[in-house]
Amino acid sequence: MTFWLTIIGMGIVTYATRLSFVLLLGQVEIPPVVRRALRLTPSAVFAAIIFPELLQPGGTLDVSVGNPRLLAGVLAGLVAWRTQNVLLTVGVGMATLWILQMLMP
Repeated sequence: MTFWLTIIGMGIVTYATRLSFVLLLGQVEIPPVVRRALRLTPSAVFAAIIFPELLQPGGTLDVSVGNPRLLAGVLAGLVAWRTQNVLLTVGVGMATLWILQMLMP
């Protein structure tokens, strides 16, 4: 019972937090500079999550051809750039990583 109350409580807190921003930002005019910065936030967060995993597998810097995560990430980046297809990008990146991990010691 405690588990479900915690889940429901966190759902309410999350919903209330998001709703407060919607209600607040519906009343206030956001400056163009802030709007531009907010548009770039998802990309910055994504990069902050992904790049350490690509460049520092195991906690040490590895920018070599022997780093399968980096190679898969570069290939996924090229697919994303050329096709603009998220599912294809994720699929190619994951498949490449799995294949490289099987082939590399």
